[in-house]
Amino acid sequence: MIKEGDPFPDFDLAADDDGRVKLADLRGKKVILYFYPKDDTPGCTQQACELRDHVKEIDGKGAVVLGVSPDSVASHKKFKEKFNLNFKLLSDEDHKLAEKLGVWQEKTLYGKKYWGNARTTFVIDEKGRVAKVLENVKPAAHAGQVLEIV
Repeated sequence: MIKEGDPFPDFDLAADDDGRVKLADLRGKKVILYFYPKDDTPGCTQQACELRDHVKEIDGKGAVVLGVSPDSVASHKKFKEKFNLNFKLLSDEDHKLAEKLGVWQEKTLYGKKYWGNARTTFVIDEKGRVAKVLENVKPAAHAGQVLEIV
C-alpha cells in the first residue's frame, strides 16, 4: 500500500456529473480521497452522510472530498441524489486505482469470499503527496477524523 510521504499516483476517473476528475487538476488543494465498498449500503451511506454534513467545514480548510467505489456512474448518480450528497463520487469500475493503492482486497462476509474496496481514506496534500492514510475507517467516526487532519 502507498505510504505517507509518497507521491500519490495521478488518476483520471469518471465522476457522477458525467465529467472526469484528474488529480493533476486539484494541485494546490488538499484532497480527501475516500474508498468505500458500495453505494447505498448501510455503512457506506452512513459514511457519505457524515461527510456530507461536514463538507462545508472541510471545504473551509481548503480541502475537497471525493468518494471512490467500483460502482458505475449511474449508480453514483442515484446514490448522490437519494442522500443529497454535496461532493463528487468517482467510478473505479475496473478497480485499477484501488489495486494500485492496495485497497482492492479479498473480504469475507457470512463465510463467502469476494473482492472489494477496503474502507480507506487518503489525505493528499497540495503538492500531490500522501499526508495521511486512514485504514479500516469506521463510518460514524470518519468525518471527525478528517476534520482533525485537515
